[in-house]
Amino acid sequence: MILYGVPFMNEDKAALQNFKGTVRLFPLPNLVLFPHALQPLHIFEPRYRKMTADALDDDKLIALVLLQPGWEQHYDQAPPIHKIACLGRIIADQVLEDGRYNLLLRGISRIRIIEEVPLEDKPYRSAQVELVPDDTPGTLDEIMALRTQLRERILPKFGDGQVAKQLAELFHSELSLGALSDVLTFALPVPIERKQRMLEEVDERKRANMLLEGFELITPPNIGVIGNPHRKFPPDFSPN
Repeated sequence: MILYGVPFMNEDKAALQNFKGTVRLFPLPNLVLFPHALQPLHIFEPRYRKMTADALDDDKLIALVLLQPGWEQHYDQAPPIHKIACLGRIIADQVLEDGRYNLLLRGISRIRIIEEVPLEDKPYRSAQVELVPDDTPGTLDEIMALRTQLRERILPKFGDGQVAKQLAELFHSELSLGALSDVLTFALPVPIERKQRMLEEVDERKRANMLLEGFELITPPNIGVIGNPHRKFPPDFSPN
């Protein structure tokens, strides 16, 4: 499974350079996307089919944003959403005979929602946003020490299954500390609220420390391998 790579990164860079600041919003109640992560999506609601068709005809960009608590009462209208989201680029798509879509979305940047800007005759939400870059304070030694802590804390919990091999490849990659933390946070069973807080944190060192603390909360010392070490990665399609 390719989680990142030069072709992806070059295309991501081009998409960001051409980004005009207005994006289609795809609100979900139980999923937080991170830059560099891949998420399969199954699109079946009519309004999001239209969103997908428009994205594929245009820049292939969609912002995946987490709904705030209490969304159930207003799901058919415009329930409140978090202000920090992830801009994603469709890197693979399949349209089914009945008009549904299967997509593979790759996160490419954090964004901050400035204001929603309804588009005329469009059934989905859209917003004016700004890109939010990572902040990389600290010395190289501090960053490498955090990377080592993450590797030594996380890898032993996964035994020698396929997921463990994929995670080991991540630690040996050239991903920055922030990008590594993002992909790990996305992949691991971190509570959704904590994932959102980590998406909102732009300081790479703070984000890595949040991951270390969060990992301890879900994997006390007496727990061996987390879940099923041979589980599929990334997970199956997430429906809208």
